Amino acid sequence: MDNVVYLDSKAKELENIINGKKKMIIRGAMGRKLPYGRVNKDDVLFFIENKGDGLVKEKAIVDNVFNSEKLTEEQSIELVEQNQDELLLNPELKRRFSGKRYLVLITMKDFEKIEEFKIDRSQYGNLDDWLPVGNIEKVKCQEENFWICHHHNLI
Repeated sequence: MDNVVYLDSKAKELENIINGKKKMIIRGAMGRKLPYGRVNKDDVLFFIENKGDGLVKEKAIVDNVFNSEKLTEEQSIELVEQNQDELLLNPELKRRFSGKRYLVLITMKDFEKIEEFKIDRSQYGNLDDWLPVGNIEKVKCQEENFWICHHHNLI
């Protein structure tokens, strides 16, 4: 399964993945929302920074996935702290995920730079930061559809 993953540009998440310091991505919510239970070992993650250019420039392979059981606030905070060396969360992201009832920790491997492309997000909600796209080719913008894709990414 291919997934498009939005990373926080202010927190330098992608930069930290590129330089090898960040080896794990976290997602969390009060309920079981994406990507909880939907990401598996050997899935491919395609990265976009949330800075408005809408360009996928890098990818990695999922090495390991941990989907938590329902956590107390204390357990959630402890889990984030225990994995901070690999997560490398800035204070804002640490606050965002600490205390969530359900956490997903995804360890990555085989990170690589790829030829950049835009995706068509028209089938996904505006606030989704994790898109399980199945096959990346289905959402990759082709030259002839560039205006349509560009228009959808601006919405």
